[in-house]
Amino acid sequence: MLRHTIRMMCAAAALFLAAASPALAHHVMDYAMPATALEGLLSGLGHPVIGVDHLLFILGAGVLAARWKRGLILPLLFVTASLSAAGWRAAGAPFEVAEVWIAATLVVLGAILLAARNPGWAEAAALFVVSGALHGYALAEAIVGAESTPLLAYFAGLAVIQSAIALAAWRVATWLALHRPRVPLQRLAGTVVGIAGLAFVGMAAIS
Repeated sequence: MLRHTIRMMCAAAALFLAAASPALAHHVMDYAMPATALEGLLSGLGHPVIGVDHLLFILGAGVLAARWKRGLILPLLFVTASLSAAGWRAAGAPFEVAEVWIAATLVVLGAILLAARNPGWAEAAALFVVSGALHGYALAEAIVGAESTPLLAYFAGLAVIQSAIALAAWRVATWLALHRPRVPLQRLAGTVVGIAGLAFVGMAAIS
């Protein structure tokens, strides 16, 4: 049963990857710069969802956070770091984040989810902060140059959607651990996230 479930999850990951690109500049406004507060908000809400690499990381991060009693703090660290780095990029920071670094965060997260031992709290917090900064910086590529009103609305949407996804995944994982401990959610999440990360690394290497 477990092997069958893992095969199904891997197939789902493959379908996601076949339909998506790991490009850093995913954009819900069809790559048009948001010009109003509503467009900025919609862009912020949709941006991490249509980018499969970002979405899988946020979901996996929420699942991993369920391993700790204070795990709720970890997704919030991710979101805070993401917004800080996005703000830095939107303010004109000149550096670019290579796609392979975003993919690498998925590989690391997948490996930790599959590992039998938990990393220490400090190591987990560092993972969430560094990964959040990388993802947030990459997401902000699509908003550089926007006016202040749509830019602030974009950040608001980004904060809301990332927090909602991560906290929902954390809540589901926490509930399953208490009420359905035989459901191998973390192993399944680690498998999907790890496979996606390796696929994105390969795609980045040949692009």
